Amino acid sequence: MEASSSSTSSPPPPPPPSIPASSAWADASPLLDAACRDLQDGELIHGENFSLFGAMSALEIMDPKMDCGIEKSGYYSIDEAIEDGIAPVPLSLDRTLDIQRTLDVMDHLFSCEATWHKGHTLAQTVFTCIYLMRMERTSSHAILNSFCRILRATCYAVVSVVSTARTHEEEDLFTMSFGLPLRDEGDEKCLSILNSVEETIARQLRACKAQALSRKKTLEGLESLQDNPDLEEDYCRALLCRLRFRKHFYHVVTCLRKPHGRGLELARKHVASCLTELSLMLNSRDFLRSQSNNTQQQGDEICTTASGVRPVGFDASLNSRLLSPAPPRAVKLLSWSDAIRYFEKLLRDLDIVCSSPLDPVLENVLHFVVQFQKSVPDLVPRAFLQTLLVQDGKLYGRDLSCDVISRALSLPDIIGDKEFQMNEFVVQLGQLEFALKREFGETRNVLLHENMCMRVSKQLLVWTQEHTYWVAYRFLILGFELDLYSPSEYCMVYWYMYVVLMKLIEQMQLRILATRRKGKKKKDHSKDSSRDTAFPSSCLLLQCYVLLSEGLSMMLAALRNESNSFQLPSIFNSEQEVDWHFDLLQKARLPEHITYYSFRESASHASIADLTKYNFFKEIHKITPSLRGSFASEPEKLAEIRQIEQVAEHNRIALNIISQVGAGDPSLRVSFEFTHHPHFAVAVVKRS
Repeated sequence: MEASSSSTSSPPPPPPPSIPASSAWADASPLLDAACRDLQDGELIHGENFSLFGAMSALEIMDPKMDCGIEKSGYYSIDEAIEDGIAPVPLSLDRTLDIQRTLDVMDHLFSCEATWHKGHTLAQTVFTCIYLMRMERTSSHAILNSFCRILRATCYAVVSVVSTARTHEEEDLFTMSFGLPLRDEGDEKCLSILNSVEETIARQLRACKAQALSRKKTLEGLESLQDNPDLEEDYCRALLCRLRFRKHFYHVVTCLRKPHGRGLELARKHVASCLTELSLMLNSRDFLRSQSNNTQQQGDEICTTASGVRPVGFDASLNSRLLSPAPPRAVKLLSWSDAIRYFEKLLRDLDIVCSSPLDPVLENVLHFVVQFQKSVPDLVPRAFLQTLLVQDGKLYGRDLSCDVISRALSLPDIIGDKEFQMNEFVVQLGQLEFALKREFGETRNVLLHENMCMRVSKQLLVWTQEHTYWVAYRFLILGFELDLYSPSEYCMVYWYMYVVLMKLIEQMQLRILATRRKGKKKKDHSKDSSRDTAFPSSCLLLQCYVLLSEGLSMMLAALRNESNSFQLPSIFNSEQEVDWHFDLLQKARLPEHITYYSFRESASHASIADLTKYNFFKEIHKITPSLRGSFASEPEKLAEIRQIEQVAEHNRIALNIISQVGAGDPSLRVSFEFTHHPHFAVAVVKRS
């Protein structure tokens, strides 16, 4: 009792040295308890100075990438794990079991590689394999050694590509190697080593087929892989498809890295071979499961091997001390089935990269990138596309950006002059008149030269502004694809899209007019004035999106103004909160003089009655017939026009119903769904 009383009366421990002794301590338990009761998923408590940058920089507890967590590991070093027999070589004295375990190691590494591609670290995925960490131990096991060697070489090549492309996100720890043995002497011979092993197993498979035809019981002149002759052929097939997948995938990576796109055609052939081997790997699963111990099998949703058996030679927490100062925890790996699906999609995306026509026309390049983005590619294919497009600061490693832009604008030969290319305006598009006078003021034919440079500079300015607004529009619609907008934000987003699209059309028309009038005499301008007012189909297509954006924005604003049932909570209640989604555009002044107050002024006067008088959605149907004729030979454009028509028609009908019933009717329920277009919503009207 005395000991107990003395322990309770002991003074509290002093605060850590890093905290001043004068600091006042308060119990935060009530606040945390209240937060646990009130907060919903996705919500957080933050101070007034908490920003988006702070959120990105914060350590999210239990996030599988940013917080390594904690997991008990029985080993503190690789040597200790090896001494304990966790990674034996051979994997078993029973030759049949040795092949089974080798296949399990291959499959588990396959799952680890897919998980690494998803943004986790090499240390917590691929290099949890002790055989990879100590490659010299596998020299007596030809199959495992060749597989691990080419896998390591592939990882090194992929890291190099992603590091060069710099397409990884801040939270992607993909390129961090933590001093792991990613490269070693002899890795350049990985293909020859693998080919030798592959040929040996292929001969064994051919011998098995010949044996089946001749009905012999033994193989003459060849040593079997394992001890059961009846299983030899199936094990040979299972090994070959995995080894060949690794070989062809390594070829894909190396061919895509060749300069100027010279390896695209060959890479595409290897992509097709990889897909074939993946299907064979999938077909081998039933056989491998039938040969494994059923008591050791895991479920399909968690198993990382085709057999369903946990592999030998891995320790998930072995490299924990190499990671950032956080409690070590093993990453949840993709299952083997999920890894198969990941690589199938990866290869399809890489096939799209290989299909690049290497077109130097900028508009075609941008169209190719946009079409590629629609497949939602992961990190690795994005990196390969980036390194294909930009090599040594040139398009495809061949064309200077100055030449690409010059072709897009059909500029005169003056832009090939090094003196002009070094002009300050061309470099940074600033200080136009001062730079031109300084660079060209002392040359011959000053006036002619300066007028030419001024005209070229104006064309460059218009072109730059047009593509800047195109990027701003892509930035806004990307928010729909990434589910960054809530329904309460749609009104502001569509209004911002409308403003950006109007500026984009304006700059596009200026460029087209300048191109048409270039080289014409003054007396010809009056003859062509009627033709100058007719703009191409690309402008009319953008006009449809302008009408959609303005119509949706005003419909949402009118519903919010007139319908009590549509009073959704909005985060846009101050100019400061607009920065959550539009901070980058606002800093770039895209467009100029556009603020939250501009939106509020526009939205405050919206009404259903005015929308019915000038039906934006009805106007679209006046434009689309001519667009169908213009794009008759382009199926993608026709599909896009069809989507626009469906969104416009459904919203036109919804607007008529709301007008007839009355927006103030308490039984009216309006929601918005993306059933016909990924970026433009359709109003769904119901009555309760």
